Amino acid sequence: MLKIGLAGARGQSTILGFKAHPDEVEITAMCDLNEEVAKAAAEKHGIPKTYRIFEDMLESDIDAVVISTPMQVHVPQAIAAFEAGKHVLSEVTAGVTMDELWWLIEAVEKSGKVYMFAENYCYIPQNPVVRNMAKAGLFGKLYFGEGEYLHCITDRLMYADGKRTWRNYWQLGKRGAFYPTHSLGPVMQWLEGDRITSILCASSGQNRARELGLRQDDSTLTLCRTQSGALVKIRVDCMSKRPHKMDYYSLQGTKGCYEAPRGLGDEHKIWLDCMEGDENNPKWHPLSEFYDEYMPERYKNATDEQKAAGHWGGDFFLVDDFLDAVLRGAKPAIDVYQACEWTAVGLLSELSVTNNGRWMDMPEFRPNLPLAEQVIKL
Repeated sequence: MLKIGLAGARGQSTILGFKAHPDEVEITAMCDLNEEVAKAAAEKHGIPKTYRIFEDMLESDIDAVVISTPMQVHVPQAIAAFEAGKHVLSEVTAGVTMDELWWLIEAVEKSGKVYMFAENYCYIPQNPVVRNMAKAGLFGKLYFGEGEYLHCITDRLMYADGKRTWRNYWQLGKRGAFYPTHSLGPVMQWLEGDRITSILCASSGQNRARELGLRQDDSTLTLCRTQSGALVKIRVDCMSKRPHKMDYYSLQGTKGCYEAPRGLGDEHKIWLDCMEGDENNPKWHPLSEFYDEYMPERYKNATDEQKAAGHWGGDFFLVDDFLDAVLRGAKPAIDVYQACEWTAVGLLSELSVTNNGRWMDMPEFRPNLPLAEQVIKL
């Protein structure tokens, strides 16, 4: 029986995924600084042990830990977990400074344990469909993609007791695209084998942010150049008053394109140049027409319980990949090098936006990276 410890009682998105998994796995411990919150969550989900101190939970007989705490403690907790001999499934972002990313990679490489990045938006069912279509060459050579995360979180700045939350500092207290990975992850998986070489970030400035006394830009656009020459555009906006739209994506290639819905009855849609009768008058077709052929088999065969996991069932498949790596030695679906590259887009965007949209070079995150290359080039 593989035993899992969950750090951060508010981050319970993977619980249903673990419970629905056919492998012998159980969440046996939960940790949170707020003991009442931890105990209530543990009672709700039948978790036998609770801890207030993360290191105390690491001393128990768990085999792996899910880190779903505030983002500024992800790296310190991951390193502590590796030193305790545990596998790690880490929520986003991977870290909050570039130095942390180097520390994280070194810790993973030294530990011999599994690190997987829990970027669950990669598992939204339509995104693997588009990925399989891209692999099959239906879109031709890919040269543009985009993602948007539009989610006003200004209602999360205060705890119930009136104290400021960590979001005042590590999210809305920073400039640039502080939270890029939901938007970036699926697009970079479609551009499989490619890597980001440089980024640029521009902002709309502080409007509502100024009213609230925050540093975060109301809205940012980040452009990413890739090694293949593709361009990726990311919009992050967690300040503006508007309906949420946290999962908009598009993809363009030489033979076709894809767009996610934006609302009001819209749907996932594609156009391919091989579609009959569309040569001179291109028309959208529902992506659902391609589900039978390009939807991964495990999505088709999922049980109702597995489909009920969070993020449209994606949280089950994320857990499935993590357990495949831990129990069967598979390569982590989103490894530490991808986690650090996607996270670094946000960290470099802070420097870019505060320097009038300067292009910033992206380090090449890879195994055994020499110290001389662990730099930010200006």
